[in-house]
Amino acid sequence: MLQFDNRLLRELPGDGDTRNHSRQVLGALWSPVMPTPVAAPALLAYSREMADLLGLDVADLASSKWVNALAGNAVLPGMATYATCYGGHQFGNWARQLGDGRAIFLGETINDAGQRFELQLKGAGPTPYSRRADGRAVLRSSIREFLCSEAMHHLGVPTTRALALVTTGEAVVRDMFYDGNPVEEPGAVVCRVAPSFIRFGHFELPASRGDEALLRQLVEFTMARDFPELPAAADERLLHWFVEICERTARLMVHWMRVGFVHGVMNTDNMSILGLTIDYGPYGWVDNFDPSWTPNTTDANGRRYCFGRQPDIARWNLERLAEALAVIAPDPQGLAQGLARYDATYSEEFRSAFAAKFGFATWREADAALIEEGFGLMHRAEVDMTLFFQNLAHMPGEKPDPIHLLEAFYSEELFDRHKDEFQAWLSRWAARVREDAEATESRLVRMNAVNPRYVLRNYLAQQAIDQAEQGDPGMIEQLLDVLRHPYDEQPGKEAFTAKRPEWARHKAGCSMLSCSS
Repeated sequence: MLQFDNRLLRELPGDGDTRNHSRQVLGALWSPVMPTPVAAPALLAYSREMADLLGLDVADLASSKWVNALAGNAVLPGMATYATCYGGHQFGNWARQLGDGRAIFLGETINDAGQRFELQLKGAGPTPYSRRADGRAVLRSSIREFLCSEAMHHLGVPTTRALALVTTGEAVVRDMFYDGNPVEEPGAVVCRVAPSFIRFGHFELPASRGDEALLRQLVEFTMARDFPELPAAADERLLHWFVEICERTARLMVHWMRVGFVHGVMNTDNMSILGLTIDYGPYGWVDNFDPSWTPNTTDANGRRYCFGRQPDIARWNLERLAEALAVIAPDPQGLAQGLARYDATYSEEFRSAFAAKFGFATWREADAALIEEGFGLMHRAEVDMTLFFQNLAHMPGEKPDPIHLLEAFYSEELFDRHKDEFQAWLSRWAARVREDAEATESRLVRMNAVNPRYVLRNYLAQQAIDQAEQGDPGMIEQLLDVLRHPYDEQPGKEAFTAKRPEWARHKAGCSMLSCSS
């Protein structure tokens, strides 16, 4: 049985209105709300790693009491259900109060190792922050969030986690393409887990309202609960905390760029204070390399949140957080140190990660031009990012030949057109690798440790969704199993490394997606 210690409820002010109706919530950071029961909950999938971390086993999760709790039909001893209040900048514009519109917490639990985790149901019904929405989630988006949460963890990317995926036995009406044609889709609930779900937007909202007391209370709580390692000196504590947030966010961005992940909706309300990947909506992995690619149809014109802009957007979001914290900071100008640390940390971590990604023992200043030229070639020739680096790792150092990269090309015509350019680049790359004077095996080990073989490509996720909607959840488990070891060779699993097939180039869910879920 989980041991609950709902510290957030004890130490932060709650909403005095217990009715579940859409409203502006002032002077409070959370609202009590009960999940809305569903007709026929059934456990579709679970993460054994996350279950183990919480101290649960399969029998626990498969029991009727746990399935009901994971669907929002029951509350187990110690659980407390609530939603939190925050704001955010969405696509660069201040959106005022947002809040947990379809996420309902089950409380905070502490495992046997003393680690704290917040449990949260996504899709368990409306909350006071739902505005005009129903608080539900469809199966397709729930499968995507469940799989990607665990896939990112195994890639070594800081992330929220997923404990379980439960179907509801009810239909949810969604307009997937926002084209005026809503349809019924099967509903589901994901149980998400993180040490903290506090976001940049939690601080922005009270700051925007001039509620300094509430903002100060939230800051003190977050530092004490989620950053206990901070120095005790009161005057410098907030600055140290902001610097830490900036450093964690910088490292997260390097991870995203390293594995080719695109979040798709980097609003400030989707930015974790712990530097975790949070809120998996219209995400995707770069197939044919394109810095301007976004998986989000809503962002198709402006491409604010495209792959190549993610580090800059993260910094912009940190600037918005700094503006909120400046309201109570002893030295508001000092917060610039945090932004400087973001720049420095991103540069340092990028050089380390991308030196390894290209097979260099250490970073040299001249490597920047070589790497930039390589990415430029990949873009012009529509080369698959994941497969390029897998094949580059096995490239002969003495006589490099573009033919070893052919698998990564989406078009043989483009391969032929750019073959000579790749030959020239590979010759320079091989000469750079030889300068390190190390064994080929050492380089191979280093490259394979940072370049994944298996990523959750959108077309794979969509195939799992299509099958699950027809009553066959088998591919969910297959993907979950393969993605547990993304850097390893897995004989018999080669189909999961294949680049995006041509039929998936423009198919809904396989290239770009909407925010509809």
